[in-house]
Amino acid sequence: MILLVVGSDRVDAGKTTFSAGLLERTGAVGYKPRAGNDYWFDHDDCRTAIADGRLYGKDAARLAAAEGRDRAPERLNPVHRLWQPSTNGGTGLLGRSDREFLVDRIGRSPGEPTIVRNATVDLPDAVADALPLADAIPVETVDELNAVVQREYVPAFEALAADIEAADLAVVESYGDIAQPLSALDPAAIAAVAAVEPGRARIYPGDRYCRACEIASSSPKDGTLEKRVPDVLDYLKPLERVRLPPLPGDDRADPRRIADAYAPAYDALLDAVKRV
Repeated sequence: MILLVVGSDRVDAGKTTFSAGLLERTGAVGYKPRAGNDYWFDHDDCRTAIADGRLYGKDAARLAAAEGRDRAPERLNPVHRLWQPSTNGGTGLLGRSDREFLVDRIGRSPGEPTIVRNATVDLPDAVADALPLADAIPVETVDELNAVVQREYVPAFEALAADIEAADLAVVESYGDIAQPLSALDPAAIAAVAAVEPGRARIYPGDRYCRACEIASSSPKDGTLEKRVPDVLDYLKPLERVRLPPLPGDDRADPRRIADAYAPAYDALLDAVKRV
């Protein structure tokens, strides 16, 4: 059974804080199928990971800590993308004018990742020196990247989906404002959905949410067409709207405090599961 956490705000919706508290509340296993960070804006987090020759972000690390199973962040997150602000103008490999894709890490083993490198940009020296790039897969065009996606990314996502569906209870966190973080998941396994944004969470039954995803329009995102949460929610009426109080930094860092502060939202989400 899956509890899906999505964000209805592009930036800092609060998904990871909500998911960390939900893991504490339920004892579920946590997953973040896709993640990314920016070498400039998330520099400290990036340097922490690459110091060990690895690539992961603080969201996956927070979820791994919250679930308390001593799993590496990569075990929760098979694909992580590193960006940097674009300095050359233009639209870049993935059609973004504000930032450029540097490398992707594919795989759930910290020691044996597959690295995909954007060969049209120069990597920062610290990244080039730290990551195992000798066997990296270079891509220079969208067509080349799409071919690698089918060969490398899709099997990684399918394997993750099988693990998630085999779990008694899994919390799956999406990325950005993307409605479905893992297309390989069986929609019937998604019991309930929390759409999180600053100040509130809206609760939906999983079956209705997945049907709305089928009919919502797609938007360009990172070189692909994906469904955005606001477009999906236009077709739905929530079961509950629950206020999420702002939390100080110490509370956001403690899953137990989050679980206490967000208890009404978690109650509403688990009540939605009972209606299935």
